[in-house]
Amino acid sequence: MAEEYTLKVGEARPSDVGRGIARVDQAVIYNAGWQAGDVLSISGKKKTAALLLPGYPEDTGTGIVRLDGNIRRNAGVSIDDRAPVKVTKSAPAGKVVFAPTVPLRITGGEEYLRRLLDGRVLTRGDVIEISVMGRKIELVATKITPAAEAVIIGDRTGIEISEKPAKEERAIPRISYEDIGGLGPEIKKIREMIELPMKHPELFERLGVEAPKGVLLHGPPGTGKTLLARALASETNSHFQTLSGPEIMSKYYGESEERLREIFKEAEEEAPSIIFIDEIDSIAPKREEVTGEVERRIVAQLLAVMDGLESRGKVVVIGATNRPDSLDPALRRPGRFDREIEIGVPNREARLEVLQIHARGMPLAEDVKLEKLADITHGFVGADLAALAREAGMRALRRIVPELDLDVESIPVEILNKIVVVNEDFVDALRELEPSAMREVLVESPNVRWDEIGGLAEVKQELMEAVEWPLAYPKLFSHMAASPPKGDHALRPPGNRKDPDGEGRRHREPGELHLGEGAGVPLQVGRRVGAGGEGDLPQS
Repeated sequence: MAEEYTLKVGEARPSDVGRGIARVDQAVIYNAGWQAGDVLSISGKKKTAALLLPGYPEDTGTGIVRLDGNIRRNAGVSIDDRAPVKVTKSAPAGKVVFAPTVPLRITGGEEYLRRLLDGRVLTRGDVIEISVMGRKIELVATKITPAAEAVIIGDRTGIEISEKPAKEERAIPRISYEDIGGLGPEIKKIREMIELPMKHPELFERLGVEAPKGVLLHGPPGTGKTLLARALASETNSHFQTLSGPEIMSKYYGESEERLREIFKEAEEEAPSIIFIDEIDSIAPKREEVTGEVERRIVAQLLAVMDGLESRGKVVVIGATNRPDSLDPALRRPGRFDREIEIGVPNREARLEVLQIHARGMPLAEDVKLEKLADITHGFVGADLAALAREAGMRALRRIVPELDLDVESIPVEILNKIVVVNEDFVDALRELEPSAMREVLVESPNVRWDEIGGLAEVKQELMEAVEWPLAYPKLFSHMAASPPKGDHALRPPGNRKDPDGEGRRHREPGELHLGEGAGVPLQVGRRVGAGGEGDLPQS
């Protein structure tokens, strides 16, 4: 009988998602005498199995087992739960029957599935996710032979896909924290505020404080605010309700407020619940700035249901907006929205995580380097990167469109295997996308050359020496130990030009360019010029 260990469940790294592996603390593996490649049985509310791999060096001594969202779902455990694990015996799978949760139309899908799941560990009742042409499909393992605790799919495994879909009831979308890239600190904050009170309210009762009841997520559009709220509802198995302005607006007096009260009443009856209000600034603007009476009443009703005479119980409100300053100030106080979390524009590491998530199910060619794509996608938010992966996939799809027979009901698996996304697809897609975080910034390179400017020969020469030469010949300046000028200031009246005869010239201070007689006074480089202060240029 294999020895059983109770380990703390942690989330998997993006590179491990979908591989069917469990990364266990290396100290536990050494003490238990386990080996990489063993089959690990994981027991929660349900039972599943995964392939054992050593944990990361930073996890040594922490007693943690890292599982992706799919394995956690099959085992019925959540992040930070403690789950019994042990090494179990396995057998090669003779035959596995899968039932899709939705009707599937792929000819030869059995062979495609066998190649995709080669080496995966399965138990009866497991749900696996596969990506077909950018669409996630869930399959339930309904029958497994031989009747072992866990089986491993191999080359000789018979795969059968049932025509009758399996019923997989889900009240909320299955989105895990691994589906969100680049928001590690934000996920940690929102989990300690919402997930912890829902799972362990006794901790806050012991402290004698009330658990947080509201979080405001703000940041640019497309950074993952809505996705984060859905993942939170999925991970906590909470009742999830979404609310938007058009749903509650009504032309009849008092009906909008009644709909708002009904939403909160339903959430209390289904507690623990999460109410997600997207674009909350549209239904709760500043009351002193709106002209309509309906908007004022809705704001007042929202304030009442969030912090009225009656407690709303285990109902957490999450608001999302990209205009936090437009919200009514009464909402932005503890008791209503206890914490405001900014979801900012992702940096290079965050962009790489997002690209890895969206390219997880894509057949990428060897020349695709996601690290280089992350370097050149400055200003791209999560939605932009998702669009980049989608557009690259569409370009790969266009290459095989001539081979497709659009009259057939299903697509042969041979055609699916030909779809490969190459680096050129990403480069072409990148040319057509504009980063959302830089829409207000326009960088334009002027196409004006020196020969298009008449006269001003000396001024042009001085500008070349002061501006062009330090950029074109930096090694020469370094060899001569010469410090190039830091700036030049041109003084001239509007429309004037250089005096061809040189009359009226005078000595110029360093950094000053005089473009005409009576054009101004000498100005030192670096001296600030402002309105109404000493050193201002004379007004013409």
